[in-house]
Amino acid sequence: MALSPNLRGSLFMAIGMASFTFNDATVKFVAEHMNMGQVMLVRGSIATILILALAWHQGMLIPLREALHKMTILRVIGEVVGTVSFLVALVHVPLALTSAILQALPLVVTMGAAMFFGEPVGWRRWIAIIIGFSGVLIIVRPGNEGVSPYIFLIVITVVFAALRDLATRKVPRTIPVLMISALTSAGVSLAGVAMIGPLGGWTPMTLTNTLLLTLAACCVIVAYHFIILAMREGEISFVAPFRYTSLIWAILLGFLFFGDLPDIPMIIGSIIVIGSGLYTLYRERIVDRMKPVAIAAAAATTSPDGV
Repeated sequence: MALSPNLRGSLFMAIGMASFTFNDATVKFVAEHMNMGQVMLVRGSIATILILALAWHQGMLIPLREALHKMTILRVIGEVVGTVSFLVALVHVPLALTSAILQALPLVVTMGAAMFFGEPVGWRRWIAIIIGFSGVLIIVRPGNEGVSPYIFLIVITVVFAALRDLATRKVPRTIPVLMISALTSAGVSLAGVAMIGPLGGWTPMTLTNTLLLTLAACCVIVAYHFIILAMREGEISFVAPFRYTSLIWAILLGFLFFGDLPDIPMIIGSIIVIGSGLYTLYRERIVDRMKPVAIAAAAATTSPDGV
């Protein structure tokens, strides 16, 4: 029996979220044995080559001067800073915990769209945003001596990932998506070059680590492909909630590969953040505003991945 467009879309979204989380888990594993700057350089270079090859195959290559629009540059800055802060934190913070905090990203995007683009956000959604941020505070637990300071790098990641998504909305449609991804991936690679020295220098590459970083780059590309398919197949209001399956994958992979288990505050905070995000989507559907804010939020609840 053929699946309906909504069911296909939800399946594609779930696959995309799983691919993103597998990428994060792979990078976290490799970074325990390699310089993080080197991880960024190698993975970013592989991703850039693959994306450029795909862009060439699809006839989407354009001159660099045409792609370097000011909003493209702003998007690259947001992605690079977000990726650096995320990957540095990822080595020290449990995978599920990073994913839980990142679930607040749609709320930050909605707030940013209201503040900077003047998009209407009703009082109910503002309350949902505030409640969602309270959930983040429960997860982060500022002032708790037992909490890793690296958690606050994930908060920085959320802010710059929101900048990335808001800038993406203003990038001219004449610039192909693959060109934007290639520029971003190249930017992350250059950031990796700058970080190699301060983080201890080049680490000899093993075949296993090289293959794992290649797998990570492929996972990111697959994830973005399936998210685009999800947005095209189903209704956003039906498909978008399946982005939260990334947290399930993060808990599972964190336990299987790193022995991490979520604690009670993280579970409570995650429920609050996800509940706030789902309510925000519900209100957008009720008032018939399933437009750019929801689209950006639906596609961007995972970590910055350098593309």
